Amino acid sequence: MTLSRISRFLALFTAGILTACAQSDVGKEVIATKKAPAAIGPYSQAIRSGNMLFLSGQIPIDPETNQAIANESIETQTKLVIENLRAILDANGMTIGDVVSTQVFMKDLNDFSRMNAVYGTYFNEKPPARTMVEVARLPRDVKIEIAAVAVKK
Repeated sequence: MTLSRISRFLALFTAGILTACAQSDVGKEVIATKKAPAAIGPYSQAIRSGNMLFLSGQIPIDPETNQAIANESIETQTKLVIENLRAILDANGMTIGDVVSTQVFMKDLNDFSRMNAVYGTYFNEKPPARTMVEVARLPRDVKIEIAAVAVKK
């Protein structure tokens, strides 16, 4: 799948979800926690709309030091990214089990199997739908970024 096809897919997917939320008049609420890295730009850690939570892409930043761990292994980076997502989910009373979709951006797909081994330890029961894309560069020169959508049961 080409990057332009992936971009179109993600845009249509997001537009469809936002349209459904707008039609149901559920509004939106910012979700934030100090247990995950603060937003480093004009975005929120997550937005809740109805029973859905849209989590911004997380990179491996230690929330205590606000430092990226760009020189660590893909396994260490993946674990920190998912722990940051977990902290945001927890701030909304959700768990990893509520995640229905993830979007994974990796600098090098040669690291895929090692990343996937860590990812699989978190998403082992009813894993979410997933998009996987190799990108030229990520913020702070990290190896991985993961965004997610969760639904509260």
